[in-house]
Amino acid sequence: MAGCCGAVRGFLFEYDTPRIVLIRSRKVGLMNRAVQLLILAYVIGWVFVWEKGYQEKDSVVSSITTKAKGVAMTNTSQLGFRIWDVADYVIPAQEENSLFVMTNMIITVNQTQGTCPEIPDKTTRCESDANCRAGSADTHSSGVQTGRCVPFNGSVKTCEVASWCPVEDDSRVPRPAFLKAAENFTLLVKNNIWYPKFNFSKRNILPNISTTYLKSCVYDAHTDPFCPIFRLGQIVESAGHSFQDMAVEGGIMGIQVNWDCNLDRAAALCLPRYSFRRLDTRDADHNVSPGYNFRFAKYYRDLAGQEQRTLIKAYGIRFDIIVFGKAGKFDIIPTMINVGSGLALLGVATVLCDVIVLYCMKKRYYYREKKYKFVEDYEQGLAGNTEQ
Repeated sequence: MAGCCGAVRGFLFEYDTPRIVLIRSRKVGLMNRAVQLLILAYVIGWVFVWEKGYQEKDSVVSSITTKAKGVAMTNTSQLGFRIWDVADYVIPAQEENSLFVMTNMIITVNQTQGTCPEIPDKTTRCESDANCRAGSADTHSSGVQTGRCVPFNGSVKTCEVASWCPVEDDSRVPRPAFLKAAENFTLLVKNNIWYPKFNFSKRNILPNISTTYLKSCVYDAHTDPFCPIFRLGQIVESAGHSFQDMAVEGGIMGIQVNWDCNLDRAAALCLPRYSFRRLDTRDADHNVSPGYNFRFAKYYRDLAGQEQRTLIKAYGIRFDIIVFGKAGKFDIIPTMINVGSGLALLGVATVLCDVIVLYCMKKRYYYREKKYKFVEDYEQGLAGNTEQ
């Protein structure tokens, strides 16, 4: 109880103040200066030079528009001679910050509403009508079963379905890709950026780019790093992949546009930097449902007025344009905050040296005596002398 009262009394009626003690020691002196030097190097080198701690920061606001160009020719037994232009292979015509280019497809022409045999697999093969359930519609089937078992070909029977007939057979993907010439198609990326804090805006078609130059240039990291027109094959190759392999089953490519700008310098030095990477996972050991594909149909009516459609399972490459970046400009507030933080960090050197001197060195008790001095209340001391 007495100890507790003493602690409370000490807390309430005692006051401690720092005392400056000069210790003449090479070890302690060198250690103190070394720690201070490291802190100064961190504040000046990292905070101010590398991280530009004297600047106010802002994140980029961006808008993207894209335009593809290129023509391909095919000549197949199913479609005959055909020319493919942008309206055929860019689906849909416009997307937000993306563009899909069809490179391969499975096409089923002249489908009509009716009944027909399913594509053979372990769930659709049958021997008799007893193997087929009328009204059954599996999520992987092409239609609704009628309950009949009908010949698919001369040797195989499958359950009949009410569906768009003939049903699609996507068991084999065409190799090489149907539109392998898409490797030489080009993509124009128009990017406008804005930093709201600084009211600074710019576009990736730079002021020195003329109409003539824009019609002839193609991006190259070494010779034309600011040309906004990219060859599709080069985009994929820059990410370390083969365009012809990717074109078979499709995939997703990222076009990264980096706008890191130092607005304390001239606005002309704020320039885009392009990089490329494949975004969909491509692992040979885990290759379930690879690539990128979807289906769409084109509907029409024949001369008799019957509705028909052409079903297309489109494989292709989706190009996602990803814009990121930060801008910085000098501001007194972050400068003063970081200067104050740096000065406060210098106190770490004193604390560290105190810990070593008072608790780790051989003469720690001697240094403690010199560091701490206990002084009685001056008024109490005068009263004691008067009584004597």
